Amino acid sequence: MTPPKPPARPDKVSLWRYVRLFRRDILSAQPAKLYQAKMAEFRTPFFRSYLINQPDLIDVVLRQRPSDFPKSGRISEGLRPLLGNSVFLTNGAQWRRQRRIIDPAFEGGRLRDTFPAMVAAGQAAVARLGQGGAVEIEAETSHAAADVIFRTLFSIPIDHALATQVFDQFRAYQREQPILNLAAFLPLPRWFPRGHSRRTRATARQIRALITQLTTTRADQIARGSAPDDLATKIMTTPDPETGQTFDAAEMVDQVAIFFLAGHETSASALAWALYLLATHPEAQARVAAEAAALGPDPSFSDLSRLRFTRDVFREALRLYPPVPMMVREASRPERFRNRDVPTGAQIVLSPWHLHRHTDIWDAPDDFDPDRYGTENGKACLRTAYIPFSAGPRVCTGAGFAMVEGPLLLAMITGAFDISPDGPPPVPVAHLTVRARDGIQLRLTPRG
Repeated sequence: MTPPKPPARPDKVSLWRYVRLFRRDILSAQPAKLYQAKMAEFRTPFFRSYLINQPDLIDVVLRQRPSDFPKSGRISEGLRPLLGNSVFLTNGAQWRRQRRIIDPAFEGGRLRDTFPAMVAAGQAAVARLGQGGAVEIEAETSHAAADVIFRTLFSIPIDHALATQVFDQFRAYQREQPILNLAAFLPLPRWFPRGHSRRTRATARQIRALITQLTTTRADQIARGSAPDDLATKIMTTPDPETGQTFDAAEMVDQVAIFFLAGHETSASALAWALYLLATHPEAQARVAAEAAALGPDPSFSDLSRLRFTRDVFREALRLYPPVPMMVREASRPERFRNRDVPTGAQIVLSPWHLHRHTDIWDAPDDFDPDRYGTENGKACLRTAYIPFSAGPRVCTGAGFAMVEGPLLLAMITGAFDISPDGPPPVPVAHLTVRARDGIQLRLTPRG
């Protein structure tokens, strides 16, 4: 079956109607023509935006001249209460300093070190699922992905009291906060209220207070020489090679907040959609289960090389349902794209959702086909039209981490359970990430 895709809006709607649709769901707020467009312009009384679907122009923005296209402040307006000045929102020298400190924690050797914690989280997820039955799988993958983050970042499982509180509060924040708020559409002065609901502000404060407890405890452990050798310790003790300074306490809270958002929310989204795709494609599921059976009950890092098809399934889930469906940059100087003048301050929208389903770029773009990556079209598209983690200098620091975690958990769950759909097809919507409007209902039956 063709995987579900949200309906497109009519080509022409009023600005007010568009804002309302956008706040409710980014995906269904867009017209169908964007799946064929190389570039589209959107004008409002306050700004212009240009959606870019042409691979060579995307390459200019993300890889060739990224400093000319910094992250747009309009996106940060909606996320600032939780993420502060994290690496996800900053630009320029501040961003470069943050990456110099963070990147060493996610180098290849460190992934090997975090692998046992990922396996433990996967085993715990399989145990929680027990005898299977009808499950809402997004809730389960959220739990599993959060467990991975806490085990690899702070060496504590999800059932640790403080970890559970962070997880519960984050779920409340995700339900409350749209990816864009009023300030994303209107040029508001700094003193003007940003339109965050009281509950959103309160939940963000609670999450940050809980993260502060975790980081303060870890700082004390580092000072006493008793800190575990995990990602938090690595990041908190890594000095900037240019200044010799480490993150202070407030900066570390910002970074942990984005690690949780990027490492938990996005992984949970991709894993849930991957399991749904396997549920609706039994032949692919059987191939993943066969690879999982070869792993054994306690896989090692070197066993990942056996999960070739599983990795392509996860890659295909990221293509069809990229967790972050749109990224926004801002032109810092006048540009000319496709014979159009792009003024300074224009918003440059890069949409993995539309790029990954572009009818002129991908073969059968709406189909689920993990084997496509062995074809000439698939190989070419991976190089030029596949950006679930962004690309260039601002590529997601945790991309390698995600491509270990995702296939591993996918194999462990599929190896333990036969998976089938249970209920109507899910409807994709975009809030903080691409999720299902009413969840993803699956039925799990233990294998063997």
